[in-house]
Parts: sequence; structure tokens; C-alpha cells
Amino acid sequence: MPTFERCVIATRESPLAMWQALHIQSLLRKQYPGKAVDLLGMTTRGDQILDKTLSKVGGKGLFTKELEVAMAEGEADLAVHSLKDVPMELLDGFELVAITEREDPRDAFVSPKYASLDEMPAGARVGTASLRRELMIRMNYPHLEVLPIRGNVGTRLRKLDAGEYDALIMASAGLKRLELFDRIRMIIPPEISLPAPSQGALGVETRAGNEVMKESLAFLNDPETRACCMAERAVSRALGGSCQVPLAAYAIIEDSQIWLRAIVGNHHTGKAVRSEARGDMKDPEALAAKVVADLLAQGADAILKEVLG
Repeated sequence: MPTFERCVIATRESPLAMWQALHIQSLLRKQYPGKAVDLLGMTTRGDQILDKTLSKVGGKGLFTKELEVAMAEGEADLAVHSLKDVPMELLDGFELVAITEREDPRDAFVSPKYASLDEMPAGARVGTASLRRELMIRMNYPHLEVLPIRGNVGTRLRKLDAGEYDALIMASAGLKRLELFDRIRMIIPPEISLPAPSQGALGVETRAGNEVMKESLAFLNDPETRACCMAERAVSRALGGSCQVPLAAYAIIEDSQIWLRAIVGNHHTGKAVRSEARGDMKDPEALAAKVVADLLAQGADAILKEVLG
């Protein structure tokens, strides 16, 4: 199998993004000793615009566009992303060639004041950048005040510690990867806060047609994680998934089958519909289509029209 002599990984420069890129770099160096694996750090529009929610300024593509430009212009050979930040439809000319083994996909409750969401009194302030998490709070804790928050993990924690919020809901995967275990007061079960599509997984993107990199990166693929993430992303894609859609989709493997759960709702009111199904691990998109059909039969399209105006 032909391999590269040198490859360059494009990455955002936030601490979490750099951890992810360094992780893939270390795996590549171990797999291909003697080959050069370098990083190209970049700042994306998503990192620069911090005073507005992603749903109002362009969505998840703000975290990937500059990295894709670097690959298109030959400055980089691959990019490493939090897969939940990757748009459901890639731009022409790019390919998602590997999905790594998943870290904990669940949400985490972070607070210096309270041990859990159940302990928070009426009017307590919860910060989140996610419409999905806002929906989950409205559904289960309508007495709480939900406030938007942007910035990298460290920025959000500093705002929490400064008293701007009473608690944050964050991805446990990011906190664990940055060794911030002590900040997690509680892991929120999926029954309360169903995770976002692909949360906790890393996606590796290359230029389409770059067969050398595609073959070289194949060892990074985790088949179970990929099947689950493909099912989750297919649900989101079918329902116009973006930062503007309060949608959750979470799949796990049980007895060689995929168990897929999904929720779509109105984050302003807490109104939501949910569905679940089990199916063949070899055909995640067919399972996703079944779940989507059930959500639509329950009125998901009417809810989305309310949300999107």
C-alpha cells in the first residue's frame, strides 16, 4: 500500500482542537514511523465570532471552511474535526475518510454551586451554545433560565467562575480530553439530554480523490462508531440538520444491532417529538430513514416550521 512521506494536518488553534489534532498526529506517527506528520494551526470564523450564537451567523461550516481552503490549496492534506461540528453535507471535493473511536458522547453538568440540574431553583441561569441542549432544559426543567454562551472550553468556564452563569451544560468528551474531569459535577443520562449527532467522535477529512491519504488513514476508522454516527447524521441531514435545528440523535450498538434514538423540538416552548428503532449495523441510513419517517408522522415538520419561521 502506498503511503505518504509527509502530511500536514489542518486544525483550529483552540486547546481542544489542538488536542484532537495532536492525538491524530501521534497515531499517525506510531503507525508510520519515519514519516513526517506536521500541524497547520488556523483560526476559523467560528472562533472569531463570539458575540452571536452559531445559529445566527452561519452554523457549523464556520469551523471547517478555512481548513478546507487549506486542503484545496495544497497547504494541508487532512483536517481533524469534532464530528458534531462538521456540516451534514460536505462541500464538493472533500471526503470524510475516517471516524475514530468515540469518547463519552453524553452531556455534562458543570457548576460551582449545584450538584445537578435537579438541585437548581427556579430562575437559576444555565449557559449553553446549543439549541438542542436548550430544548432538553425546556422539556425537563422549564423553571430554569437558559442563556447563550460562546467561546472555547476555557472561556466558558471562566465566565461560569465569574458568576455570569450558575451552571453550564457542556460535552463531557471535551472536558475529559482536556483533563478537566474535576469540573464535571454530573454526567447527564441520554434519557434527560439525548446527545447531538456524532458528539464525542472525531472526523478526519481529506480532499476527495486523494487515495494515498485515504488508504493511509483507514486504520483510524472504528466500524461501530462510524455506523452509529452515520445513522445519527442521516437523521439530521433528512431534517435539515444545522445549528438552527434543535435536534438530537444518538445511536449505540447492542447485540450487533444499532439502537437509534432521536428527538426534534421547539427550543422556545419545549414541545418535541421522539422516536427510536433498532436495525442492521450494515445499513445505518435505512434505520435513520425509518426513524425520520416516524418523526415526520408525529409532526416534526410542523415543529421545524415553527422554529425556522
